[in-house]
This record gives sequence, structure tokens and C-alpha cells, in this order.
Amino acid sequence: MKFDYDVAIVGLGPAGSTLARLLDKHFKVVAIDKKRIADGGFKKVCGGLLSLDAQEALARFDMTLPKEILVDPQIFAVKTIDLKAGLTRVYQRPYVNLDRDKFDKWLMSLVPPHVEIILDGRCESVERDGDGFRLKVVHGGKERVMTAKYVVGADGASSIVRRCLEGKTKTRRYVAIQQWFREGNAKPFYSCVFDRDTSDCCSWSISKDGMFIFGGAFPFDDPRGRFEEQKRKLEKYGFVFGEPIKTEACVVLRPRRMSDFRLGSNGEFLIGEAGGFISPSSLEGISYAMNTAQKLAEIINACSDRRSPNNAYRRAVLPMRIKLMAKVLKCAFMYVPFLRRLVMKSGVQSLDMFNV
Repeated sequence: MKFDYDVAIVGLGPAGSTLARLLDKHFKVVAIDKKRIADGGFKKVCGGLLSLDAQEALARFDMTLPKEILVDPQIFAVKTIDLKAGLTRVYQRPYVNLDRDKFDKWLMSLVPPHVEIILDGRCESVERDGDGFRLKVVHGGKERVMTAKYVVGADGASSIVRRCLEGKTKTRRYVAIQQWFREGNAKPFYSCVFDRDTSDCCSWSISKDGMFIFGGAFPFDDPRGRFEEQKRKLEKYGFVFGEPIKTEACVVLRPRRMSDFRLGSNGEFLIGEAGGFISPSSLEGISYAMNTAQKLAEIINACSDRRSPNNAYRRAVLPMRIKLMAKVLKCAFMYVPFLRRLVMKSGVQSLDMFNV
């Protein structure tokens, strides 16, 4: 059977852009994404802090960030707050503060010209078609049907590729809500917030180029009400919010067992958060997006019809799955209230702050 494309990639975040950049040029590749360059289009709900794992992924690719992506200020500590226990500690963290939207677009700009990119394109459905796949894509108000030998879901927690080919995911899901405000706090800061009354996951705040961002991950049961309740509590800790300039929301996954990772089968592949690759402790996903994409690119570039690329991909990402399961154990010390309070009260690895 002759296909329109060798590889169809749905989603051009860090996972999809990395895969599109690394695939050999002899492959005919199409990449579809919701983004619209002109007015910003779809944006990921993300604080925009580059963790050590993500920095390591960039370093392994020998990539350096352009200064246009970086924002002010660069802060080297995170204020950790347990609202229920009334505890606050400050921990040193070497994050890089950046503009997440510009970061995604920069990665997209590195995709070579032989890859066909469809922006402001919405993949409506994916179905198996013989030895390949048939995709329906809406672009410019018109529906387009295309076929591909391989299809890759790089489209995040609500992956259309995963839903169409594997059904509804059973992985824990949360609603991530984030609001932007004019900076009204006397001093810029980062924070990580725990409040068992409103969520069994975490919230965050970040100062960024004269803006103050507050967001968090909440259960599907009244997520907006829980979000607003946290804001009211944090005002008593000196947080200054004011009127929100914009509000963003999306679904986020949080794996807790090996079966939560969905890798695809028979020519379908899931990378990044579409496959469940996101830290259950910090919700960091950029490093896993880039690393799963790199592994898949190596496999597709080297595969032949006599080899099973899906089995090779499953073996290649096993260390990442094990690493994420280890983070599930770490979650106990972060999210079990009794253990978290013991750690925070001990002051282990926290900073003694100078009052200047």
C-alpha cells in the first residue's frame, strides 16, 4: 500500500518538534499542530521553568537557548508552603525562567524544511487503514484526509491519537488552571504550594517579566472553585493577585503505575505526555518529551520491515518508565501530609534566609 507520508506527527510541542527535527530526511513527514503563529493559538498551561532534567536533555542535544526565550527574573530558590500545617520553607532550585510559548516556537523553528508543517490544524480522527493509518485533519476550514505508515501522538494529555486508537485513558487526570496578573508583590519569587483540602497535587507561582503567574492541578470535582479557594488562602500569606489578565486551563496526567504508560502498537507511537511521560511529583514533562522523541527517532531511522519498531521503542523507554515510578515513591514525602510535615519541620536541605 502506498501512503501519503511515512510518518504523521500530531502535536508540535517539545516532543513532536524534537521527533520531526531528528527523523532522517529521506522520510516523508507531516506534522500537525493547533498553534497559530499570528495570534499565539493554543498554548500549554505551564509556568515556564526549565528543570535540571530538561536542561540535561538540551545539553545532550548540544543545544543552547537564545536569549529571547529567557525572561526576568532568574530566581534560585523556591518558597514551599504547606497551607494546612502552616509551614513555609525555602529550598534552592536551579531552574531557568523562560517564556514557554517562545520556547515551543523556537523548537518548532528548528524543524528542517523537508518536514511539512500544518499549523492551525486540528486532527479530528485517526483510524487504522490496512498496514497504516488514515487521519482526518481540519485546516483552513476544510477537511483533509491523509494516510501514513506510522502515526505518532505527541499531543499531550488529551491525545486524539491515543483516544482514537486505544480508547479512554485510565491514568489519573487533573485540570491544570493558571492565571496571569500584573506583578503586585514587593519582591519576585517562586513558590510551590500544598493544600490537601483543595487538591492532592501541587500549585505553583512564578514571577515573569513584570507578571505574576499562579496555577495548580486540581481534581475534576469543581476545579475552578478549588483554585479560587487556594487563592483566598494564599492572600493571608502575602500573595498579591489583583484582577487576572488571562486564565488558561488544560488536562494534565499524573502516572502512578507502569500500566499508566501507553506506548502504542502496530505502527502507532505515543511520546511525551501523550504516552504518560510526566513527573508525578513535579508535573515536569519537557525532559521526557524530548527524550522519548529522541529514542523513537533513533528507532524509526534504523528500522526495517523485518523489525518491530514498537517493541524496540518499548525497550528503549523502559529506563524512563522506571525513573518515573521511582518518583511515585518520592511523592510520599511530598504529598502524604504527615511525611511532608516531618521533612519540612526538620529543615533538611532548606535555606536559612537572611533578612536584608
